[in-house]
Amino acid sequence: MAKLGKRITAARAAFAGKANLTVEDAVALVKSNAGAKFDETVEIAMNLGVDPRHADQMVRGVVGLPNGTGKTVRVAVFARGPKADEATAAGADIVGAEDLMEIVQGGKIEFDRCIATPDMMGVVGRLGKILGPRNLMPNPRVGTVTMDVEAAVKAAKGGEVQFKVEKAGVIHAGVGKASFSEEQLVENIRAFVDAVAKARPTGTKGTYMKSIAVSSTMGPGVTVNVDNAAGN
Repeated sequence: MAKLGKRITAARAAFAGKANLTVEDAVALVKSNAGAKFDETVEIAMNLGVDPRHADQMVRGVVGLPNGTGKTVRVAVFARGPKADEATAAGADIVGAEDLMEIVQGGKIEFDRCIATPDMMGVVGRLGKILGPRNLMPNPRVGTVTMDVEAAVKAAKGGEVQFKVEKAGVIHAGVGKASFSEEQLVENIRAFVDAVAKARPTGTKGTYMKSIAVSSTMGPGVTVNVDNAAGN
């Protein structure tokens, strides 16, 4: 069995026996033990009482984190003419139409968010099998199919986070960097939890938020008191 490093051993010891913390205490613990040589991402994982195999229990949405994500987001936009120019001016990294479709079909996906004008969905639709599994398919429900290309690009660049429940009923996302202040991380986590709470589907019965955990990229996770995180 491989021997654990000093950093991992110390982190595990710091987390031992700790659970169901307030958001503030969880952030302080995670942040103080994020000792990797890079700026670790602080992540949240939420276990929901839903079965996403049923359409009326799908949880999906978008939230603008008050302090951003700390991540550089590469944005691709499917648009033509003036809307393509608008996307470029707003800071989109890649803009195109059929030419961009061919690039994606060739396996070159150098973007983290994909936006499209409604008239381009006929083209983008052909990429469903490629973009769908990567959660990159533009969708009007999260504002990525829109004529307001400028606003969509700026939101994506400014710290907007999309979320979608996975098969096991779990939602996870990055909510900032370990270099953020504790106050910034707490604000971001509460904003994210609030957005997921508001996205509760009509088909949900019983407990909606079962558990919440916070961790850093290389560190252990700790559970957070659900009522405290939701601001109840």
